Amino acid sequence: MAIIFFTVSGGPYGLEPLIAYAGQHGALLLLLVTPLLWDVPAIFTVLELNSMMPVNGGYYKWVKHALGTRWGFYEGWWTWLYTFVDLAIYPGLFVLYASFFFPALMDYRIPICLCVIWASAGLNILGIVPVGRTSLALGAVVLIPFVLLFVLFFYHHTGHIIIASPSLKGMPFPALGMALYTVMWNCLGWDNVTTYAGEVEKPVRSYLVSIFASFALVIVLYFLVILVAQQSGIDAGILKDKGFPVVGALVSGQWLGGLIAFAGMASSLGIYAAVLLSVSRVPKVMADDDLLPAKLNYLHPRFQTPYISIIVCSLVVSLMILWPFADLLIIDVTVYGAGLSLEYISLIKLRVSSPGTHRPFKIPLGVPALCVALVLPVTVYFAALAGAFYSTGQAVWAAVFAVVVLATAELVWRVIVWRKPFLKS
Repeated sequence: MAIIFFTVSGGPYGLEPLIAYAGQHGALLLLLVTPLLWDVPAIFTVLELNSMMPVNGGYYKWVKHALGTRWGFYEGWWTWLYTFVDLAIYPGLFVLYASFFFPALMDYRIPICLCVIWASAGLNILGIVPVGRTSLALGAVVLIPFVLLFVLFFYHHTGHIIIASPSLKGMPFPALGMALYTVMWNCLGWDNVTTYAGEVEKPVRSYLVSIFASFALVIVLYFLVILVAQQSGIDAGILKDKGFPVVGALVSGQWLGGLIAFAGMASSLGIYAAVLLSVSRVPKVMADDDLLPAKLNYLHPRFQTPYISIIVCSLVVSLMILWPFADLLIIDVTVYGAGLSLEYISLIKLRVSSPGTHRPFKIPLGVPALCVALVLPVTVYFAALAGAFYSTGQAVWAAVFAVVVLATAELVWRVIVWRKPFLKS
């Protein structure tokens, strides 16, 4: 549960721009509606497919089994690239929250980010158990300051909470797109936690309990922290730039702001380690299938972890930390959503082609109802993407870059087939 929490969320850090984009009337509405449309279909899809095939490689194996090698490669390639982008966000967030204590650290952003990247690489080489134990400890560090924030806020404001009427009226379409991207990014990654299912005891039951518990924790945490931020009266621009530590300082002084900033540092470390654990298993299983260089599937002689894959991932992320947060967020969600769509198609395809296959967990819907239900996350995805294209400046270029990244899958596939014609089948 701790690893899933950090893979998907790691706390509300990164949610700070939501009020600036959505306004007082739209923030809580989008925070409640978007996960229902975006996350719930993904969670149920992941649980059903993982119950059928609880193996290392997760979503890559599902898509390859359902749609063939070509689409399996697309899935693995897109997810590999999106995770590089995702990982590049967290070292920067670590520096941002560390600067609450020492503002001068922003001048040393790059070397500090590199330290975070390679320390996490070393931890991942040690194996899944050390990562899990570290995630558990960091999870407590992340949650305790927010529990204190909620308790102190509601103790001092009992009977004085006024929630703005929920509405999206008057919100510019580009702002709606960025608000959707913000919520979607803070709630993505449920499929990533299945790439190491072969290393988990009783994977069907473990994932069922842990994913539902994590989802409930994430939504409650997000709702309460945005509610408190709104009620604190903080300016949306200041919240976007300086983060939740400023809210803590407003509610109960610098000591609470310091705790939340420290928790932000812990969150960044925990998310990075958990996501690296996930993505490092994908190139290994793709290399096993001759879709990537064979050296990527080498295991560490002592720890039996894909250490070459971990090192390669860390090298690429080290080159991507120069991108600004907003651009990384757009690229991240756009590429991730394309891969997620292949998982939805795989779910439908396996329902039609393999109806008798044992599914310890099965979504209680028939194929037509599933098709209708899966329209919801696809609609949210294209609404966010359209909002980015309607924007001006960097957001448009980030969206264009994301589409180009998606197109590289076909180019690389052509090269692979040219070198290994037997993969056409």
